[in-house]
Amino acid sequence: MNPQITVSDQYTGNVSPGGDDQQHKAQRRDLDNATVVKLSVGPMDNNAYVITDKATGEALLIDAANDAGVLLALAEQIPGTIGQIVTTHGHPDHWLALDEVRTGLGVPHAVGVEDAEALPITPDRLLSHGDTVTVGELKLDVIGIVGHTRGSVTLALTEDSGRVHLFTGDSLFPGGVGKTWEPGDFDILLNHVETRLFDRYGDDTAVYPGHGVDTSLGAERANLPEWRARGW
Repeated sequence: MNPQITVSDQYTGNVSPGGDDQQHKAQRRDLDNATVVKLSVGPMDNNAYVITDKATGEALLIDAANDAGVLLALAEQIPGTIGQIVTTHGHPDHWLALDEVRTGLGVPHAVGVEDAEALPITPDRLLSHGDTVTVGELKLDVIGIVGHTRGSVTLALTEDSGRVHLFTGDSLFPGGVGKTWEPGDFDILLNHVETRLFDRYGDDTAVYPGHGVDTSLGAERANLPEWRARGW
């Protein structure tokens, strides 16, 4: 049975993987220059995002994390054409469907330069802090956030109105930053999150994490001292 996907325009940011009945529920957020479709896949509740440029119909898939058939079905259903894939970082739960989805769509793939060797395929493009990803007429800023992995990247989409939307992978969540393993990595991660995200963007900036619900920089900003004090 082919996956059945319902895309709701009632966007809450709270999505869950589909069950055995093959019913999967995505949500679409309407921006002034783009749409954002959010879908949860796999047993680790990974978020996959499709950003579509309203002007051209060109689209980008962020994290072909799992359930390749579901992501390919979503690509057929949404208006526009997915022309590229970006992986936010090299942990397997964010690329388990990458090979199959990239082959099925026939599109190039990009990942942070320091995480390329962790992937099962050779990427077509290596991303570094300060780069830009072009999706039709959209220009997404690439922000390197070291700590959860060495090559984690956040993508920043700016609406014509000026509001920014951050796709943070596992670097920033509601309630804290991503998990770290090596001594010193937490401080590096929090410093990057503070200087490259919180210090750069305003409180109305939306945050779309790699797992779970969305948040905003304004909702999290006051908690930064607490995160640093607790060390995670």
